[in-house]
Amino acid sequence: MNQDDGSTTPSPTGTTVMTGASRGLGRVAAEHLLRRHPDRHLLVLNRRPGLAAELAASTGNRNVSEVICDLASFADIRRAAAEVASALDTLGPLDGFLGNAGLQMATARRLTADGIEMTFGVNVLAYHLLLALLRPHFAVPARVVVVGSDVHDADLNTLGLIPPPRWDDPRELAKPGRDTAREGRRAYATSKLGVIYLVHALRRRLPEGVDVYSYNPGMVPDTDLSRDAGRFGHAAYRLVGKALVKFPFATTSAHAGRLLAETMSGPRPGDSGSYISRGEVIPSSPESYDERREEELWAVADDLCGLASTRRRPA
Repeated sequence: MNQDDGSTTPSPTGTTVMTGASRGLGRVAAEHLLRRHPDRHLLVLNRRPGLAAELAASTGNRNVSEVICDLASFADIRRAAAEVASALDTLGPLDGFLGNAGLQMATARRLTADGIEMTFGVNVLAYHLLLALLRPHFAVPARVVVVGSDVHDADLNTLGLIPPPRWDDPRELAKPGRDTAREGRRAYATSKLGVIYLVHALRRRLPEGVDVYSYNPGMVPDTDLSRDAGRFGHAAYRLVGKALVKFPFATTSAHAGRLLAETMSGPRPGDSGSYISRGEVIPSSPESYDERREEELWAVADDLCGLASTRRRPA
Protein backbone atom coordinates (compact mmCIF):
# COMPACT_ATOMS: atom_id res chain seq x y z
CA MET A 1 0.00 0.00 0.00
CA ASN A 2 1.29 3.45 -0.90
CA GLN A 3 0.48 6.38 1.37
CA ASP A 4 1.57 10.00 1.36
CA ASP A 5 3.27 10.52 4.74
CA GLY A 6 3.91 13.68 6.72
CA SER A 7 0.24 14.46 7.07
CA THR A 8 -1.09 17.10 9.39
CA THR A 9 -4.70 16.08 8.79
CA PRO A 10 -6.66 14.41 11.60
CA SER A 11 -6.18 10.73 12.36
CA PRO A 12 -8.80 8.72 10.46
CA THR A 13 -11.93 7.60 12.31
CA GLY A 14 -12.96 5.13 9.62
CA THR A 15 -11.94 3.84 6.20
CA THR A 16 -13.72 3.85 2.85
CA VAL A 17 -12.39 1.62 0.08
CA MET A 18 -13.12 2.97 -3.40
CA THR A 19 -12.65 1.81 -6.99
CA GLY A 20 -12.83 4.01 -10.07
CA ALA A 21 -11.52 7.19 -8.46
CA SER A 22 -9.08 8.22 -11.19
CA ARG A 23 -11.36 10.08 -13.61
CA GLY A 24 -14.86 11.32 -14.36
CA LEU A 25 -17.55 11.22 -11.72
CA GLY A 26 -15.42 8.89 -9.59
CA ARG A 27 -12.65 11.47 -9.37
CA VAL A 28 -15.19 14.11 -8.38
CA ALA A 29 -16.67 11.81 -5.73
CA ALA A 30 -13.24 10.95 -4.29
CA GLU A 31 -12.22 14.60 -4.02
CA HIS A 32 -15.59 15.51 -2.50
CA LEU A 33 -15.17 12.80 0.16
CA LEU A 34 -11.66 13.97 1.01
CA ARG A 35 -12.63 17.63 1.24
CA ARG A 36 -15.84 17.12 3.22
CA HIS A 37 -14.59 14.37 5.53
CA PRO A 38 -10.94 15.07 6.37
CA ASP A 39 -11.15 12.83 9.45
CA ARG A 40 -11.87 9.74 7.33
CA HIS A 41 -9.38 7.69 5.33
CA LEU A 42 -9.96 6.96 1.66
CA LEU A 43 -8.20 3.89 0.29
CA VAL A 44 -8.39 3.77 -3.51
CA LEU A 45 -7.89 0.67 -5.64
CA ASN A 46 -6.30 1.65 -8.93
CA ARG A 47 -4.48 -0.07 -11.79
CA ARG A 48 -1.55 2.36 -11.82
CA PRO A 49 0.36 4.01 -8.95
CA GLY A 50 0.21 7.71 -8.18
CA LEU A 51 -3.51 8.34 -7.72
CA ALA A 52 -3.30 8.77 -3.93
CA ALA A 53 -0.63 11.45 -4.31
CA GLU A 54 -2.75 13.24 -6.93
CA LEU A 55 -5.82 13.20 -4.69
CA ALA A 56 -3.81 14.43 -1.69
CA ALA A 57 -2.40 17.29 -3.76
CA SER A 58 -5.74 18.34 -5.24
CA THR A 59 -7.64 18.29 -1.94
CA GLY A 60 -5.00 19.10 0.67
CA ASN A 61 -6.06 15.98 2.60
CA ARG A 62 -3.39 13.34 3.07
CA ASN A 63 -5.75 10.77 4.59
CA VAL A 64 -5.64 8.86 1.32
CA SER A 65 -3.70 5.79 0.22
CA GLU A 66 -3.78 3.33 -2.63
CA VAL A 67 -3.56 -0.35 -3.39
CA ILE A 68 -2.76 -1.37 -6.94
CA CYS A 69 -5.42 -3.69 -8.33
CA ASP A 70 -6.48 -4.93 -11.74
CA LEU A 71 -10.18 -5.81 -11.50
CA ALA A 72 -9.82 -7.98 -14.61
CA SER A 73 -7.79 -10.54 -12.64
CA PHE A 74 -9.12 -12.69 -9.81
CA ALA A 75 -5.58 -13.27 -8.55
CA ASP A 76 -4.89 -9.54 -8.41
CA ILE A 77 -8.19 -8.90 -6.60
CA ARG A 78 -7.25 -11.51 -3.99
CA ARG A 79 -3.82 -9.99 -3.49
CA ALA A 80 -5.25 -6.48 -3.22
CA ALA A 81 -7.96 -7.54 -0.77
CA ALA A 82 -5.32 -9.11 1.46
CA GLU A 83 -3.30 -5.89 1.31
CA VAL A 84 -6.38 -3.85 2.23
CA ALA A 85 -7.14 -6.15 5.18
CA SER A 86 -3.59 -5.76 6.45
CA ALA A 87 -3.70 -1.96 6.09
CA LEU A 88 -6.88 -1.68 8.15
CA ASP A 89 -4.89 -2.43 11.30
CA THR A 90 -3.45 1.09 11.09
CA LEU A 91 -5.97 2.98 8.96
CA GLY A 92 -9.08 2.47 11.05
CA PRO A 93 -12.20 0.32 10.73
CA LEU A 94 -13.63 -0.46 7.30
CA ASP A 95 -17.08 1.10 7.30
CA GLY A 96 -17.47 2.13 3.66
CA PHE A 97 -17.09 0.68 0.18
CA LEU A 98 -17.74 2.61 -3.03
CA GLY A 99 -17.56 0.54 -6.21
CA ASN A 100 -17.48 2.98 -9.11
CA ALA A 101 -15.11 1.30 -11.58
CA GLY A 102 -16.82 -0.19 -14.61
CA LEU A 103 -16.24 -0.93 -18.27
CA GLN A 104 -18.17 -0.48 -21.48
CA MET A 105 -16.35 -2.34 -24.20
CA ALA A 106 -16.45 -1.88 -27.97
CA THR A 107 -16.97 -5.63 -28.34
CA ALA A 108 -18.13 -8.60 -26.30
CA ARG A 109 -15.07 -10.64 -27.30
CA ARG A 110 -12.48 -9.25 -24.87
CA LEU A 111 -11.59 -11.56 -21.99
CA THR A 112 -10.26 -11.07 -18.47
CA ALA A 113 -7.14 -12.81 -17.24
CA ASP A 114 -9.42 -15.66 -16.14
CA GLY A 115 -11.11 -16.12 -19.51
CA ILE A 116 -14.34 -14.28 -18.58
CA GLU A 117 -16.06 -11.85 -20.94
CA MET A 118 -14.52 -8.56 -19.88
CA THR A 119 -17.65 -6.50 -19.16
CA PHE A 120 -19.31 -9.21 -17.08
CA GLY A 121 -16.01 -10.06 -15.42
CA VAL A 122 -15.21 -6.53 -14.24
CA ASN A 123 -18.66 -5.03 -13.70
CA VAL A 124 -20.16 -8.04 -11.91
CA LEU A 125 -17.73 -10.79 -10.89
CA ALA A 126 -14.93 -8.50 -9.72
CA TYR A 127 -17.25 -6.85 -7.20
CA HIS A 128 -18.67 -10.18 -6.12
CA LEU A 129 -15.18 -11.45 -5.30
CA LEU A 130 -13.86 -8.22 -3.81
CA LEU A 131 -16.83 -7.77 -1.49
CA ALA A 132 -16.74 -11.42 -0.47
CA LEU A 133 -13.10 -11.03 0.58
CA LEU A 134 -13.67 -7.72 2.38
CA ARG A 135 -16.96 -8.68 4.03
CA PRO A 136 -15.39 -10.20 7.18
CA HIS A 137 -13.62 -6.89 7.81
CA PHE A 138 -16.62 -4.56 7.72
CA ALA A 139 -17.39 -2.71 10.93
CA VAL A 140 -20.97 -2.12 12.06
CA PRO A 141 -22.45 0.18 10.94
CA ALA A 142 -21.08 0.24 7.40
CA ARG A 143 -22.29 1.20 3.95
CA VAL A 144 -21.64 -0.38 0.55
CA VAL A 145 -22.52 1.44 -2.68
CA VAL A 146 -22.02 -0.14 -6.11
CA VAL A 147 -22.60 2.01 -9.16
CA GLY A 148 -25.18 0.64 -11.57
CA SER A 149 -27.03 2.36 -14.38
CA ASP A 150 -30.54 3.04 -15.56
CA VAL A 151 -29.67 1.17 -18.77
CA HIS A 152 -30.46 -2.01 -16.80
CA ASP A 153 -34.10 -1.16 -17.60
CA ALA A 154 -35.18 -2.66 -20.92
CA ASP A 155 -37.93 -0.02 -21.20
CA LEU A 156 -35.54 2.91 -20.94
CA ASN A 157 -35.30 5.09 -24.03
CA THR A 158 -31.58 5.53 -24.68
CA LEU A 159 -32.10 7.11 -28.12
CA GLY A 160 -30.64 3.96 -29.63
CA LEU A 161 -27.25 4.42 -27.94
CA ILE A 162 -27.47 1.37 -25.66
CA PRO A 163 -29.38 -1.81 -26.57
CA PRO A 164 -31.58 -3.21 -23.78
CA PRO A 165 -30.15 -5.90 -21.49
CA ARG A 166 -30.59 -9.54 -22.41
CA TRP A 167 -30.35 -11.77 -19.35
CA ASP A 168 -29.21 -15.37 -19.70
CA ASP A 169 -27.73 -18.19 -17.68
CA PRO A 170 -24.82 -16.45 -15.88
CA ARG A 171 -22.41 -19.03 -17.23
CA GLU A 172 -23.40 -17.98 -20.74
CA LEU A 173 -22.96 -14.31 -19.85
CA ALA A 174 -19.43 -15.11 -18.71
CA LYS A 175 -18.54 -16.40 -22.20
CA PRO A 176 -17.37 -14.13 -25.02
CA GLY A 177 -20.10 -12.78 -27.26
CA ARG A 178 -20.23 -11.23 -30.70
CA ASP A 179 -17.51 -8.98 -32.01
CA THR A 180 -19.73 -5.94 -32.60
CA ALA A 181 -20.05 -2.57 -30.89
CA ARG A 182 -23.77 -3.12 -30.37
CA GLU A 183 -23.17 -6.36 -28.47
CA GLY A 184 -20.46 -4.67 -26.43
CA ARG A 185 -22.94 -2.03 -25.33
CA ARG A 186 -25.61 -4.67 -24.69
CA ALA A 187 -23.16 -6.53 -22.46
CA TYR A 188 -22.78 -3.31 -20.49
CA ALA A 189 -26.55 -2.93 -19.97
CA THR A 190 -26.83 -6.60 -18.99
CA SER A 191 -23.97 -6.28 -16.51
CA LYS A 192 -25.75 -3.40 -14.80
CA LEU A 193 -28.81 -5.61 -14.36
CA GLY A 194 -26.45 -8.14 -12.82
CA VAL A 195 -25.17 -5.50 -10.38
CA ILE A 196 -28.70 -5.01 -9.02
CA TYR A 197 -29.21 -8.77 -8.72
CA LEU A 198 -26.00 -9.09 -6.71
CA VAL A 199 -26.92 -6.16 -4.47
CA HIS A 200 -30.27 -7.79 -3.66
CA ALA A 201 -28.59 -11.13 -2.96
CA LEU A 202 -25.88 -9.49 -0.85
CA ARG A 203 -28.48 -7.67 1.24
CA ARG A 204 -29.85 -11.04 2.32
CA ARG A 205 -26.41 -12.10 3.53
CA LEU A 206 -25.08 -9.01 5.29
CA PRO A 207 -25.46 -8.58 9.05
CA GLU A 208 -27.79 -5.96 10.45
CA GLY A 209 -26.15 -2.55 10.28
CA VAL A 210 -24.21 -3.19 7.07
CA ASP A 211 -26.25 -1.65 4.24
CA VAL A 212 -25.76 -2.15 0.51
CA TYR A 213 -27.15 -0.05 -2.34
CA SER A 214 -26.99 0.12 -6.12
CA TYR A 215 -26.58 3.66 -7.44
CA ASN A 216 -27.61 5.11 -10.79
CA PRO A 217 -25.79 8.36 -11.64
CA GLY A 218 -27.84 8.87 -14.81
CA MET A 219 -26.32 9.35 -18.23
CA VAL A 220 -22.99 11.13 -17.78
CA PRO A 221 -21.68 11.89 -21.27
CA ASP A 222 -18.54 13.74 -20.17
CA THR A 223 -16.85 10.61 -18.81
CA ASP A 224 -14.34 8.25 -20.41
CA LEU A 225 -16.73 5.28 -20.37
CA SER A 226 -16.52 5.00 -24.17
CA ARG A 227 -12.71 5.06 -24.28
CA ASP A 228 -12.55 1.47 -25.60
CA ALA A 229 -14.36 2.60 -28.77
CA GLY A 230 -11.14 3.96 -30.23
CA ARG A 231 -10.04 7.53 -30.77
CA PHE A 232 -12.70 8.44 -33.31
CA GLY A 233 -15.55 6.59 -31.60
CA HIS A 234 -14.67 8.11 -28.26
CA ALA A 235 -14.43 11.59 -29.78
CA ALA A 236 -17.83 11.16 -31.45
CA TYR A 237 -19.41 10.03 -28.20
CA ARG A 238 -18.06 13.04 -26.34
CA LEU A 239 -19.25 15.36 -29.12
CA VAL A 240 -22.75 13.90 -28.92
CA GLY A 241 -22.49 14.06 -25.14
CA LYS A 242 -22.12 17.83 -25.18
CA ALA A 243 -25.57 18.01 -26.74
CA LEU A 244 -27.11 15.25 -24.59
CA VAL A 245 -26.11 16.90 -21.32
CA LYS A 246 -28.77 19.54 -21.99
CA PHE A 247 -31.51 16.92 -21.73
CA PRO A 248 -33.11 16.08 -18.36
CA PHE A 249 -31.98 12.42 -18.46
CA ALA A 250 -28.30 13.43 -18.65
CA THR A 251 -25.98 15.18 -16.23
CA THR A 252 -22.35 16.19 -15.78
CA SER A 253 -19.67 14.24 -13.96
CA ALA A 254 -19.32 17.17 -11.52
CA HIS A 255 -22.96 16.91 -10.48
CA ALA A 256 -23.12 13.10 -10.58
CA GLY A 257 -19.91 12.73 -8.59
CA ARG A 258 -21.12 15.05 -5.85
CA LEU A 259 -24.40 13.14 -5.49
CA LEU A 260 -22.53 9.83 -5.44
CA ALA A 261 -20.24 11.06 -2.65
CA GLU A 262 -23.20 12.34 -0.64
CA THR A 263 -24.94 8.97 -1.01
CA MET A 264 -21.81 7.31 0.31
CA SER A 265 -21.24 9.61 3.26
CA GLY A 266 -24.54 11.34 4.04
CA PRO A 267 -27.57 10.25 6.07
CA ARG A 268 -28.79 6.70 5.55
CA PRO A 269 -30.45 6.93 2.13
CA GLY A 270 -33.00 4.14 2.59
CA ASP A 271 -33.48 0.47 3.35
CA SER A 272 -30.59 -1.80 2.53
CA GLY A 273 -30.86 -3.16 -1.00
CA SER A 274 -32.47 0.01 -2.35
CA TYR A 275 -31.85 1.39 -5.81
CA ILE A 276 -30.80 5.03 -5.63
CA SER A 277 -31.14 7.12 -8.76
CA ARG A 278 -29.41 10.52 -8.70
CA GLY A 279 -29.71 10.72 -4.93
CA GLU A 280 -33.32 9.51 -4.71
CA VAL A 281 -34.55 6.05 -3.70
CA ILE A 282 -36.83 4.72 -6.45
CA PRO A 283 -37.82 1.26 -7.69
CA SER A 284 -35.48 -0.27 -10.23
CA SER A 285 -36.95 -1.99 -13.28
CA PRO A 286 -39.57 -4.75 -12.77
CA GLU A 287 -37.11 -7.23 -14.30
CA SER A 288 -34.55 -6.44 -11.61
CA TYR A 289 -36.69 -8.01 -8.87
CA ASP A 290 -36.23 -11.72 -9.49
CA GLU A 291 -34.99 -13.72 -6.53
CA ARG A 292 -34.48 -16.85 -8.60
CA ARG A 293 -32.11 -15.01 -10.94
CA GLU A 294 -30.40 -13.31 -8.01
CA GLU A 295 -29.64 -16.57 -6.25
CA GLU A 296 -28.60 -18.29 -9.47
CA LEU A 297 -26.19 -15.47 -10.24
CA TRP A 298 -24.81 -15.59 -6.70
CA ALA A 299 -24.16 -19.34 -6.90
CA VAL A 300 -22.51 -19.14 -10.34
CA ALA A 301 -20.43 -16.13 -9.27
CA ASP A 302 -19.24 -18.04 -6.21
CA ASP A 303 -18.21 -20.91 -8.45
CA LEU A 304 -16.48 -18.79 -11.10
CA CYS A 305 -14.63 -16.78 -8.45
CA GLY A 306 -13.54 -19.88 -6.54
CA LEU A 307 -15.56 -19.06 -3.42
CA ALA A 308 -17.41 -21.37 -1.06
CA SER A 309 -21.15 -20.88 -1.49
CA THR A 310 -22.57 -18.43 1.05
CA ARG A 311 -26.04 -18.93 2.42
CA ARG A 312 -28.39 -16.03 2.88
CA ARG A 313 -28.96 -14.54 6.33
CA PRO A 314 -32.12 -15.93 7.97
CA ALA A 315 -35.13 -13.64 7.61
